[in-house]
Amino acid sequence: MGRLTTHVLDTSLGRPGHGIRIEVFRLEGEQRTRLGEVVTNDDGRCDAPILEGDAFSVGEYELLFHAGEYLARQGVAGREPRFLDRIPLRFGVADASEHYHVPLLLSPYSYSTYRGS
Repeated sequence: MGRLTTHVLDTSLGRPGHGIRIEVFRLEGEQRTRLGEVVTNDDGRCDAPILEGDAFSVGEYELLFHAGEYLARQGVAGREPRFLDRIPLRFGVADASEHYHVPLLLSPYSYSTYRGS
């Protein structure tokens, strides 16, 4: 069964990004539909897949990571507005029977992602 998961790693501190709020959206042309919200656990992961089964289908999605809230809780000083606040990751799902793992590697001034499994 296909599913969508994520994992946030704070590369500046060398540990999982815990308590990060993530909104998930489905994109259809110019329409953006909010499907829900999750929060990362102490391991920087979600306790269950973000989407799976019939809720996960071929198409385009966006994960919106509320990184600024997390960075503020970590005591990361910086001028407002923050360089990184909300990080949108948009990606396509070509085969909804597969596992799409979309991690975020985060620091106060950079981020990266990739498709894992």
